[in-house]
Amino acid sequence: MFELFWQGMQQDFKLMLVAPLVCAIFRLVFIWIYGPKKTPKGEWRKWFECFRYGFWWGLDFNAYVFLYAMVLVSLPGAFIPVYYELGDTVRLVGGGIYLAVLYTAFMGKLIFYYHFHDTFNATLKLGRKADKKNFMDIFFRQNHGIWILLGYIPYLFISDKVITALLSLPSLAYIKLDSVILQYGFNTLVFIGTLVFFYWLRYGGTLNHRHKPEWDDVPPLVKNDLFMGKATMDDLIALELALKQPVSEALKHDDEEAAAIMQPLLGKKIIHENPLECLKHQAKGALITKPKHIFFLLGESHAQVGFDALYKNMHLMSASEEFRRQSGTIAINSFLPGGMRSRPSLVSITSGIYDADMELNENKNFWYGNIPTSLPLQLKKLGYRTEFWYGGALNHGCMEHFAPAIGFDVCHPGPEFCGNDAPQTWLGVYDHVFLAKAAELIKSQAAAEPVFHLLYTTSNHGPYEMPFADFGFDIDKIMPEMPLELRRDKKVWRQLGAAWYADQSLMKFVKAMQAEYPDSLFIVTGDHSAGLIPYKYGLAGRKEPSLREEVLTSFAMHHPELTVAMLANNTIGGHMNIMPTIIELIAPKGFEYLSLVPALTEPIDHVVTPYCWLSKDELGYYHNHIAQSLAVTSEMLPIRQAADRFKAERDAYVELTGWIIRHPELLDDAGIGKLI
Repeated sequence: MFELFWQGMQQDFKLMLVAPLVCAIFRLVFIWIYGPKKTPKGEWRKWFECFRYGFWWGLDFNAYVFLYAMVLVSLPGAFIPVYYELGDTVRLVGGGIYLAVLYTAFMGKLIFYYHFHDTFNATLKLGRKADKKNFMDIFFRQNHGIWILLGYIPYLFISDKVITALLSLPSLAYIKLDSVILQYGFNTLVFIGTLVFFYWLRYGGTLNHRHKPEWDDVPPLVKNDLFMGKATMDDLIALELALKQPVSEALKHDDEEAAAIMQPLLGKKIIHENPLECLKHQAKGALITKPKHIFFLLGESHAQVGFDALYKNMHLMSASEEFRRQSGTIAINSFLPGGMRSRPSLVSITSGIYDADMELNENKNFWYGNIPTSLPLQLKKLGYRTEFWYGGALNHGCMEHFAPAIGFDVCHPGPEFCGNDAPQTWLGVYDHVFLAKAAELIKSQAAAEPVFHLLYTTSNHGPYEMPFADFGFDIDKIMPEMPLELRRDKKVWRQLGAAWYADQSLMKFVKAMQAEYPDSLFIVTGDHSAGLIPYKYGLAGRKEPSLREEVLTSFAMHHPELTVAMLANNTIGGHMNIMPTIIELIAPKGFEYLSLVPALTEPIDHVVTPYCWLSKDELGYYHNHIAQSLAVTSEMLPIRQAADRFKAERDAYVELTGWIIRHPELLDDAGIGKLI
């Protein structure tokens, strides 16, 4: 009987070996596709440590293949010889299912990295309520989904052959002893040793769970290389870490705990039942003539990288460059978005508090009142009619409920006011059509009161299938200095065309409104950054983006009377600074408003969001605990580890959002007047 277990256990181990082998191959493919260096030449030790540590770390999952086979095959097979004969078949099926899971995770990581330039992270959770049809559209149209699905066939066929070959390898013969007692003792030791062996594998070559491989213990040689550090994690490990990361611990805290965490934000002020009382500011007096129109243009993926000197010869943002050269236009080239993706950025900007991955727009408590910190609500107190113009449908992200609740008087969804025949992507009406029609309707309005317009575009988004050439994008004429291979790459061509087209559309709208309303205040920014630059074509001395290229969005503000001095000569800023800046520019002295952060009319030393921090010379990312210089250079800048600056402030912002969610009574109309 035990002889069968002895033989079966060895088969189980052979089966398990396939998983780390496949993970190593996937790691190599990942490096080959996205890595700045395709071979280990000159970096043999770094590559060795990456694969070595990745192997042991990956056993956190892969070791369960051994456990599965031992528990479900070898143990019962030892007692049931007939079942034992079927053991390899059961192993083959179970191993095939697990390898299919590995393939799915790997392909998911490739797609995720393509869009977000990162392995799986908390961004995964932001898409759980997104339109699944849109996901499928991107998967099949942009990410070649049909080929990925067909890839299961050869992959599983080869996997079957490899598993079969390994299971066919000879095993060690069972050791038979003359003494019955010794034989039972040997069998017991083998069984216990097998269990210990599993735990040894499971904890990455150690029996102490405190010493098991983790991100913090990745060898510095590997970890200091941002890409190779990411490559170290097997795909299921990266997925597990992303899914385990809680959306927010703030929702679990009681008021006493929350008050303590918020002290860096609120100082020694008494919170009482409403911490928002501590966010009051008084305007110092208008710096410009109050404009009849304020235009807040939020461009999908309108990123800073297109403005950086290193990529100026791509002419992606040529229209905005012209806008920035106008007298009265101030641009800040190190600007931090309120969210890493579209919806958290939009929600943070408009609500005046960080969304912090808590999906405020999806929370019904935020549909029935007003958030007293919101941008449109506070502008209404300055006499402005507030209008939200969106290229897509308002059912995206429940904006039909959320936008009115935060103070927008009117919401204009592009598919409705542009007509059913208007050309659309899956996300919304083409930018030039959407903005042209919005301009037409704005001109036709005869409102006596001043108007605040927030316009949010959609076209600069995958799968980039618009006919950009029809709208003037000729890559050979616009980017003649770019490598011929780049200009002939249709996939890259479409993405670059989308960025150029979106910028042209934004600025055409700005010109039209400037001609009609020359005294207007314009704010132009992007919702987040985007993987825009095709590094594989040698546009820089590296083949991956810097942190500033990954994270920073664009920002420019224009008014005929605006000067650099009015914005305190600031070189850094963030989305949340925009609202108090608008108010400080136009509000009378003594006007009370609520704001998490100071206006850009004051010197800004640093900017903090739930995701990143920004100083005058450095940018940090809380997710990976890293920081990097803001310098614009073609060379790869060093990564600084354990760089969580301003964390107490970051936690305070998140905690405030959690407090408001836990106290929906702060959102009713009755409470607003008490605050402002």
